[in-house]
Order: sequence, then C-alpha cells, then structure tokens
Amino acid sequence: MLRSLFPDGLDAPGVVRNLLLAAAMCGLLALLDPWPAMPVHIHGMVWPTCSFSLGALWMIHYSARGKRRLARHWLDLLDWRGDETVLDAGCGQGLLSREAARRVPQGRVTGVDIWSAEDLSSNTPERLQLCAQAEGWADLMAIHTADMRHLPFADGCFSRVVSSAAIHNLPRTEDRRQALDEIVRVLAADGQIMIHDIRHLGFYARQLRRHGLMTRTLRTPQDLVWTVISLGLLRPGTLVAWRGTRPQSSRTGASTSR
Repeated sequence: MLRSLFPDGLDAPGVVRNLLLAAAMCGLLALLDPWPAMPVHIHGMVWPTCSFSLGALWMIHYSARGKRRLARHWLDLLDWRGDETVLDAGCGQGLLSREAARRVPQGRVTGVDIWSAEDLSSNTPERLQLCAQAEGWADLMAIHTADMRHLPFADGCFSRVVSSAAIHNLPRTEDRRQALDEIVRVLAADGQIMIHDIRHLGFYARQLRRHGLMTRTLRTPQDLVWTVISLGLLRPGTLVAWRGTRPQSSRTGASTSR
C-alpha cells in the first residue's frame, strides 16, 4: 500500500505519525474546551492543531508528489557534461541517484546509505536496485552499504557529490562535521556539491568554506512555508558548494555565503 502511494518512499514515517497524533490530541482538546464539565480547560489549541496537521499533510504531499520535481530542481543547480562521477550520500531509495543517472550517460553514479527505516519507508538496497532497473539506470549505478562518516572511496574520485535530507540525521555536531570532511575528501579538484537538508545548513556552509570551497545557500517559498509550519524548528534549504568555476545554474537564489 505504502509503495503504491509513495513510489519513492515516505520520508520520516515516524515523524508523520507523531505529527498526526499530536494534531488529533490538540484538536480533541480544542473541541472539548468549551464543555463546562471539563475539569481543566486548555485554551489556544487551534493553532497547534493547524500547525501539526499542516506539517503532516505537507510531508505526505512532498513524499507522494513533490520529491521528484524538487530533485530535478536541486540537480539543475549543478553543471553537467554527461560524464561525471556522482556520489549520492545517504541515497535512500535513490531518487537523486536515479535523476543524476539521467544526466550522466557516460558517467557513473554511486549511492551509499545505512538503510534506516526510521528515515525513509521501504529503505533497502534491494528496493533501490529494483527502482534503478525499472527506470533503466541500473548499469550506471553502484550501491554500497556505508556510513557517510567513513566513505570507502579514494580521495578526489567524485566530480559531483549530492545529498538530500540525510546529514541532519547524524546525531552529533562532530558526526556531521566528519561526514562533511569525508565529502570534501572524495570531491575532485574541480568538483561541485549539492546538499538539501532541513536544518544545519549554516554549519554545513561554514565547514565547507573551512576547506576552501565557495558556497551558496538557496531557499524557495516552499522552504519558508516549512519554517513557518514548524514554528522555526526546521529551516530547510539547498546548499551548493564548488571548487574552481561557479556552477552556472546557481547564480540566482535567496542568499549567498563565501
């Protein structure tokens, strides 16, 4: 059932469940508040009900309909010749990997993940392989089980590194720093990076600049809506980083860092 509704997986199914439960509880309190027999009255539950509900519905809509379109938009921020070697760090079911494969018919795409079902439903290497075969990209793709903090690849072997909603799942700042250090280590001398995530983008940019990369952070109206719905707990956006020539497609956007 979930696979038919969410062909590319439902992001953070536990979070969606908790948002729906919180919305139901707050909504029940809002409905019962006017009842005189209530021993305790808790006012102001309408806004939390709306916020939790909108958050859950937005995540469901994004997973069901919006992810593929946004994946294309994110990859459009990088330059492509068609022969790049691409690393998808925290690839999940390989939405970015498969979209990248469309752009590199003479290249190679490598996906790495630890396959956590808490982060994405149906998150297995077998599922990614099936999706790649169904779309005709299996010959261009390699799948590895690996921790992004310890990438099993040589220095400078990828011309493009991409990642979507993965690095924030690492629990500690030091873990995220280590993952970014590894991404920089495997990036080629003229490489480009695209990271989309729901928080910590400022930290990512500072860490990449520490390694001498240029960075640009972009936020869409949808990202700003998420910030409002989450009451500021989330601040999604897309970070582009590069060595050498700046990617042509990233020259417009909401904010820039150097």
